[in-house]
Amino acid sequence: MSVPRHRLSRPVYEGLPWIYLLGGLLALIASYFQNSPALSLVLGLPGFMVLLAGVVVLLRRRGYRRLRAQYDAPDALDEATAGMVPTAMPVAHAAPDVTPPSNGAA
Repeated sequence: MSVPRHRLSRPVYEGLPWIYLLGGLLALIASYFQNSPALSLVLGLPGFMVLLAGVVVLLRRRGYRRLRAQYDAPDALDEATAGMVPTAMPVAHAAPDVTPPSNGAA
């Protein structure tokens, strides 16, 4: 027995992070204008979480699409960095060897 796969249409899928951002922002704005601290917290905390979820989804999608583009064109990374000069990693310097001055007595 196969499990049915439900898929969202592309416009809905692409708009979800923006809906999260807008909903979270509206909840934060609504929490700011509340007179009750408890109600402000009830609106503000989930609003912040939804706003953060929208940002995370947008960043994850962008990273995934960039990675996918690199695998579709493996030479793209080499072409993008062709003119760059490699830089050396900074090396930690050891403390100079300091010997106590001699008194002339051997």
